[in-house]
Amino acid sequence: MRMFTRALVRPPAATFAQGLTTAGLGPPDLSKALLQHARYVAALEECGLAVITLPPDPAFPDSTFVEDTAILVPDLAIVTRPGASSRAGETAAVRRALAPLFEELREIEPPGTLDGGDVCVAGEHAFIGVSERTNPEGARQLAGLLIARGFDSTIVDVRGSTALLHLKSGLAWVGGRRLIAVESLRSHPSLRGWEIVVVARAEDYAANCVLLGDRVLVAAGFPKISSTLRELGLRPFEIDTSEFRKMDGGPSCLSLRF
Repeated sequence: MRMFTRALVRPPAATFAQGLTTAGLGPPDLSKALLQHARYVAALEECGLAVITLPPDPAFPDSTFVEDTAILVPDLAIVTRPGASSRAGETAAVRRALAPLFEELREIEPPGTLDGGDVCVAGEHAFIGVSERTNPEGARQLAGLLIARGFDSTIVDVRGSTALLHLKSGLAWVGGRRLIAVESLRSHPSLRGWEIVVVARAEDYAANCVLLGDRVLVAAGFPKISSTLRELGLRPFEIDTSEFRKMDGGPSCLSLRF
């Protein structure tokens, strides 16, 4: 199991409520979001990660969802090309921050688009989602860059799953050959050969969780998945992400871990 030692985050900006969303849960409360973000950072630190914090950028309301801007594997940072045009400028600051920390830095090139939320790295395997934000060309480019670093990959087309903005909206790796997944992904042919632990339909949002050693960052308020994680020998670390949920974000979206 690859262990993370650092994380990069970016607090929500004053324009956070102007970001993209399909959730239909109303506008986020910025002050509450800032408090939740601070607690998220504290959780990362409690799990042993050193945190790098970029300043908020009001020019990019969605920029707190920093995971979408890069894919990080040992010695290689791949800067993405977000599928939403309003997010294109988010990658510049992330590129500058990552460049001195990695042996090699590569980028997804046009006409490829790729959001980091569509990439679930499971050990030395990567599941790459094709979605409304990540196109087949972006997925193809990423697969090629990863194979050179010893990572094989599988393309998972989720364009037919209307409830999934990104692949990781409904999929998470929790060690070994085991994946947490929403019901709509249970029988997806691209996941064949992996053990699928299905979350209850009422707790679909909590499928977006983050494995950090034996700890798992998971959204608070979803007791069934926390119980399941304990049964798997893991320790759930519940964090409140209600304001980020209003903007289509979950625990994994708020950091780049490496």
